[in-house]
Amino acid sequence: MAGLVLVTGGTGFVGAHIVGALLARGEAVRCLVRPGRPGTTLAGLPVQLVAGDLTRPETLAAAVRGVRVLYHCAADYRLGAADPETLQRTNVAGTDALLRAAAEAGVQRVVYTSSVGALLGGRSPERPADESSVPEPKHLPGAYKRSKFEAERVAEAWQARGLPVVIVSPTTPVGEGDARPTPTGRIIVDFLNGRIPAYVAGGLNVVDVGDVATGHLLAETRGEPGQRYILGCRNLSFRDLFQLLARVSGRPAPRVRLPRWLPLAAAHVEVSLARRGRREPRFTPEAVRLSALPMYFNAGRAVRELGLPQSPVEDALRRAVVWYRARGYAP
Repeated sequence: MAGLVLVTGGTGFVGAHIVGALLARGEAVRCLVRPGRPGTTLAGLPVQLVAGDLTRPETLAAAVRGVRVLYHCAADYRLGAADPETLQRTNVAGTDALLRAAAEAGVQRVVYTSSVGALLGGRSPERPADESSVPEPKHLPGAYKRSKFEAERVAEAWQARGLPVVIVSPTTPVGEGDARPTPTGRIIVDFLNGRIPAYVAGGLNVVDVGDVATGHLLAETRGEPGQRYILGCRNLSFRDLFQLLARVSGRPAPRVRLPRWLPLAAAHVEVSLARRGRREPRFTPEAVRLSALPMYFNAGRAVRELGLPQSPVEDALRRAVVWYRARGYAP
């Protein structure tokens, strides 16, 4: 197709899969990478790299020049960041600066990657939430969820000004390539290393990361500007998730359910120890509070209107396990 496609966050988990899907479609792809960070996940790919930073608006004009479609996937995805203002600068102000640059450059379509963290989850797998479940800001726990909620409002404001923006809200992507890993990937790694002796109440919606990437491309070609599409698949309690992981990995699943206060207390201790050791905490109070929330969603609109695939999540979990083990994350 004529014209460049720009991907922000192309070195991340979901972003790298989007880049791969675009290349498979024959697109000319440009990726925004932070100065001094060449993006090893893109090494060897026929991708044009341009240096820029969402927190430095003056660097963004060159990135969007000549671009037909923008996939804005970059975000600061940390639960329990020591300085919540860093999330605001990247996720909210950075999104505003990038969409301003896109509008001025005449970009024809924007696919903005939000998160179901900016929505209210359903109470049970039988009562999942959908795209209309937009909460009051005061009901959003944690700086990350608030930043994604506010970034959505920024995207909607630019859509109202005439920039064609489609919002996609991935649920919990799993699969190969989560090198960082994300908080979700960390759960899988900890499970494989025997660090999850018990589980908590609650659950989430799990989806193959390949389907999430495909959903982004479908949102570009079939999505309606101004609309939001949940990119999800299967609702699972944490108990069921760990049983699936046990099945595909051969590791035993935890059988004990913890009361909510116990992991919360442990998270406060972990954060304190991590700060003393100048390392990232393995889990935070914010992550524990979020895990206790029911986060079940209905991806029916994306399936009906976009044709979102619904690949078996067991296959995606199996690929994730194989990938982590092959790279030494787990024995």
